[in-house]
Amino acid sequence: MRGLACLLMFQTHCYDSWLGGEARKSPFLMWSQLGGTLPAPLFLFLAGISFALVTDKLLRKNVSVAQITRAMARRGGEIFLLGLLFRLQEYLIAWGWAPWSDLLRVDILNTIGLSIVLMAVVCGAGMNFAKVGKERTTLISAAIATMLLIALLTPPLWTTWAPSWLPWPLETYINGVHNLGAPQPWLFPIFPWTAFAFAGLAAGFVIFSGWGRENTALTLTSLAAGGAALILLAIGFDHSNAQLYSVYDYWHTSPNFFLTRVGILCGSAFLCYAWCRWGLGARGFSPMIQLGQTSLLVYWVHIEFVYGRFSILPKRAVGIPRASLGLATIFLMMLALSLVKTRIDWKSLFAGFRAQVSSRA
Repeated sequence: MRGLACLLMFQTHCYDSWLGGEARKSPFLMWSQLGGTLPAPLFLFLAGISFALVTDKLLRKNVSVAQITRAMARRGGEIFLLGLLFRLQEYLIAWGWAPWSDLLRVDILNTIGLSIVLMAVVCGAGMNFAKVGKERTTLISAAIATMLLIALLTPPLWTTWAPSWLPWPLETYINGVHNLGAPQPWLFPIFPWTAFAFAGLAAGFVIFSGWGRENTALTLTSLAAGGAALILLAIGFDHSNAQLYSVYDYWHTSPNFFLTRVGILCGSAFLCYAWCRWGLGARGFSPMIQLGQTSLLVYWVHIEFVYGRFSILPKRAVGIPRASLGLATIFLMMLALSLVKTRIDWKSLFAGFRAQVSSRA
C-alpha cells in the first residue's frame, strides 16, 4: 500500500507542479488532483496499521503498558522532529524567496508523528482501563470512537469553533490556518487528518488478532466489504435532508467525504493484499513493493526534483506529454534510489572503508 501511495503522490505532485497553460484547465489535471486525495490518507492509515502491528508484538512479549506507551510516543516524537527538519531543509534550499513562515507549515510528516503520539495516549488509556481478556475489543472501540470524534469535530473547528484566540503557529495544528487567516485545505492539521490513522489502528487490531492472522484473506475481504458499506452510508448521509453543520464543505471537512475515503482505504487494503498474494506482486521483483520499503526516503527526495529549486522541468510551463515523461523519470529515479538504499550493505561498506583508512595510516 505504501508503494501505491508513493505512485499516487508522484503523479499528483508532478502534474500539479509542471502543467501549465490550457493543461491546467483540463479534466486531466482534475482527475490527477482527485487521485491526489488518497496518498496522505494512505500513509496515515498505514501508520495506524503499523502501530497496531508493533503494539500487538509488544503485548505478546508481555511488555508493560507504560513501556509500550512511552516507546510508541517516542517514535511519534521522532517522526515529528523529522518533519521539522524537513521543513528546515526546504527553507534553506529555497533561501532568498521562501517566507520564514514555511518553517512552521504543517506537513504530512508532522501529522504522522502527532498521530502516533495520540494513538499511544489513546491505546495506553484503553489498555489500562480494559477488562482482562477484553483488551483488543477495547482498543478497537477506542480507535473507532476517536476516529469518529475527530471527523465530527472537524467542520466546526474549521469554521464556527475555530480557535482563533491561539497564536497561528498553534492554531494551524488544529485547522491548518497557517498565517493566512483561514484554514488552508492543502495543509495537514490534526483535524481531520489524524482520524485516518485511527481508522488504520482499528483495522490493524482486527487484522493482527488471532482469528485475523489465521484467516487473513477472509479478514481483508470483510474489511473491503465494510469499506463498501461505509461508502454507501456516506452517500446516503450526503444526500439526506439532515444537516448537522451550518457550513458544509464536502471536499475538505465533511465527515461524509472522510467516511468515503476510509471505505476506499479498506478496499485498497484488500486489493493490495490480493496483488501481493495472487497477482504480479507475488512474481519476482515488484517496483511498488520496493518503493513502499523506502517511502519516507523517496518522499523526502522527490519533493526537491518536483517542487524545489532542482525541479527537472520548468514549473507550470509544460503540456501533458512532457509532464508525463517527467513523471516517468521521477518514478525511475526514486526506484533507483530505493534500490540503492535497500540493496547495498552500507554498514559493511563503511566498515571496509574505515579498515582501509586505518591500514594505510
